Amino acid sequence: MIENNKPKIAISIGDLNGIGIEIAFKCHEEISKICQPIYCINNKMLKRAANELKIEIPEDFEIFKTKGEFDLKPGTVSKKSGKYSFNSFMDAINLANLKEVDAICTLPINKESWNKADIKYKGHTEVLRDYFGKHAIMMLGCSEMFVALFTEHIPLRKVAKKINEEDLTQFLIDFYNNVKSENIGVLGLNPHASDNGVLGDEEVQIFKAIKKANKHFEKNIFKGPLVPDTAFSPLSRKNFKYFVAMYHDQGLAPLKALYFEESINVSLNLPIIRTSVDHGTAFNIAYKNENINTQSYINAIKEAINLISMKK
Repeated sequence: MIENNKPKIAISIGDLNGIGIEIAFKCHEEISKICQPIYCINNKMLKRAANELKIEIPEDFEIFKTKGEFDLKPGTVSKKSGKYSFNSFMDAINLANLKEVDAICTLPINKESWNKADIKYKGHTEVLRDYFGKHAIMMLGCSEMFVALFTEHIPLRKVAKKINEEDLTQFLIDFYNNVKSENIGVLGLNPHASDNGVLGDEEVQIFKAIKKANKHFEKNIFKGPLVPDTAFSPLSRKNFKYFVAMYHDQGLAPLKALYFEESINVSLNLPIIRTSVDHGTAFNIAYKNENINTQSYINAIKEAINLISMKK
């Protein structure tokens, strides 16, 4: 599994009409010092991307030949590019499941391209959840702060109906078992965490779930429900590194305002290790040789290596 004491990491190449392949090229030398990357892309598509970027393919650029071929259309939503990014991701998952690699790291896909390709999933996490039959937890952040999402890519009007004591309790238990933090902040749903029922009653379910999860572990791990508009204040962030948000934007808006270029995506509660960049395909700058920030990708690779070492 380990060659020269470096872990093997399969890189899902993402949407080839976006910035993912350029990030892979730019960071290859740096990440190769700490891991053995295996890129899920075939020679034809690799050469087309390199030609479009006018760069040389590194000699040690190891690939797993994901099947497929299409014409690159930088910055364009494309059925074929969406399908290829999905196939690349599935190849990376299979490599990890077969223990051919120690972890996977994913470059950005485009959800609209997946939709055009008739892929039923809205993102990576949903695929992992279905593939392994496990409730994968989506956690995003960086060394300063991490946010786990109780609900993810669903319309806002459906969030309140999803909040119930049983499901949230299990989510909190699974989350603790993965991060092992003794102090986790759980956000309320409503403004002011409902002001004791004045602005809604979902906090009753959240409070019961917190109480039940703490009782399960026989210690006071989960705190809340926290008032959402002050949960990410400087003072609150001194007390908490890990937060559980009730819905997507509640957790990710403050995270990206504070740590957009540094944050990553981690899938928890799975039999494999998966990390990802926490940004999109940036079609507007793809293949324009602009100054792309690669810190999220570097951090994602480093976190994958950290999780590999913790697993041993």
